[in-house]
Amino acid sequence: MITIIAAIGLNNELGKDNDLIWHLPADLRRFKKVTSGHTIIMGRNTFESIGKPLPNRRSIIITRNISYKKEGCEVVHSLEDAIKLIKDQKNAFIIGGAQIYKEAIEKKLVDQLDITKVHQNFDADVFFPTIDMASWKEMSKETFLPDDKNQYTYSFLSYKRIT
Repeated sequence: MITIIAAIGLNNELGKDNDLIWHLPADLRRFKKVTSGHTIIMGRNTFESIGKPLPNRRSIIITRNISYKKEGCEVVHSLEDAIKLIKDQKNAFIIGGAQIYKEAIEKKLVDQLDITKVHQNFDADVFFPTIDMASWKEMSKETFLPDDKNQYTYSFLSYKRIT
């Protein structure tokens, strides 16, 4: 199963200047819990914004740059090549960026969406693709109010592809 995991604002905002646009510790904890022990697939810009391979995860970076190398990561040159590397795995996660999300959704390469919806509008320059909700079924939703560590209302949403 391939899952897209993303945190997005009310207008599908993902980030700005190759960085996150909010600080939400609960989402970071959830991301770590859900992806630990699995493969994560990301574009080069997403990797560069993280800056290093994440512990206890196999990291696959997609880039058009044929000479790009990063220690502790596997580098491929297309989403299809990344998918070939994980064909025998039970779970893998696409963690960004926007172009990779869009391609994976358009080509119907993902089975599940694991979305953190931050209930706020943000100034962004990168956006999550619009989802045709007729193709997805909401499986779960948990909503949380702001607290002393998380300044925004947010929801954890899980969807499965139905078409």
